[in-house]
Amino acid sequence: MSCEHEHHGHDHGDHNHGDGHDHSHDLEPALQSNLYKQIEFDKIRTLNEAESGSGTGIVRKTWSERLNNTPVLESDADEQLLVHIPFAGSCKLYAILIRTSDTSNAPRKLKLFRNRDDLDFGAASDLQPTQTIDLPRSNEVAEIPLNRAHWNTTTSIDLFIEDNHSDGDEDVTHMYYLGFKGDFMALNREPISFLYEAAANPSDHKVIQGLKNTNQQSLGQ
Repeated sequence: MSCEHEHHGHDHGDHNHGDGHDHSHDLEPALQSNLYKQIEFDKIRTLNEAESGSGTGIVRKTWSERLNNTPVLESDADEQLLVHIPFAGSCKLYAILIRTSDTSNAPRKLKLFRNRDDLDFGAASDLQPTQTIDLPRSNEVAEIPLNRAHWNTTTSIDLFIEDNHSDGDEDVTHMYYLGFKGDFMALNREPISFLYEAAANPSDHKVIQGLKNTNQQSLGQ
């Protein structure tokens, strides 16, 4: 399911509409299948961020805010960063949208992990990533395509920035914007199962089970 219909409200400033009509068909290509509305912002975790909440801040930026220089995610003790981003359901990821910088502070090696909620820097360094990307130095938003076969049924993604373009001369890594493109899906049959159990009472359940047993006996005869 594409999320473009959920985003046109954030971007009227770019189009100068205001007549109250649905202009989702006008969206820029980068907004097609944007997963912004599916990110659980309050559950984002960032390790080694210089300012608390800045990792969440760059993910919270809307597309129209992508070139804003604040907030900025900066590393603290060294050049490494680890960001955990959960989604509200299951996604098939297509691409990462990222804006770094055209300086030596730009991240260089990015390791991506699918559906992990237990990573620290030690584990991220030792484990085999789902995908590894070499990032360019650029002040523009880069759309980095992902290997789609590796990103089905994704409920969270971890981004481990291993180093920056300074070759060890700069301890601080900068990142200004982070977004994702893909398809969002309900979690298979789980919501249906939950609604059924919530609606059923014990007596209903017994009747249904009795019918099932009766059918099975009939089939066995």
